[in-house]
Amino acid sequence: MSLGPLLLVTTLRMQAAAEAPDVVVPAVHGLALMTVMRAVETVIWPEPFARPELFAESWKRAFTEPPLFDRRQPFMRWDGDPLLVNAGGHALFGSELYMRARTCRFPWGGALAFAAATSALWEYGFEANGVRPSALDLVYTPVSGLLLGEARFQLWRLAGGIGSRTWRSVTRAVLDPLGETERAFGSRC
Repeated sequence: MSLGPLLLVTTLRMQAAAEAPDVVVPAVHGLALMTVMRAVETVIWPEPFARPELFAESWKRAFTEPPLFDRRQPFMRWDGDPLLVNAGGHALFGSELYMRARTCRFPWGGALAFAAATSALWEYGFEANGVRPSALDLVYTPVSGLLLGEARFQLWRLAGGIGSRTWRSVTRAVLDPLGETERAFGSRC
């Protein structure tokens, strides 16, 4: 093989590697976010989240009973959580997970799958030692993440074309504050 085709193949492989989704950054971001959320939960709702003696029984229920969905509860409160937590908090959480995956070169379907998998990890891993997983949260978090996160991502991409460096940075920081902070500290995406 001559040098020309070898250089072409090497260049194409490097481009493909550069364009491949980065899984590490969204995974570390999601784990850090969930760790902070769980710590805050322990402070805001010490009952049941700060009761280690109940953790084993709670995890047992999480894996032996179906996800919580009580149709007798009001709209968007089918798991007994406040409306603000369900409608707002889970939408923001899903959006943050989705946005981080998209900025790390995931296609929209991959970002949705990442948000769904991370939401399930939250429900069954981080939160299940205090409460039973919620069917509403398992569905609503990634779906709202797709809708809100894709809007944020498209606006963030468009903001990359703003001529003024200051306004471009401010706009992108408003649309993705955690991501822009991470990138300022050297994150790859």
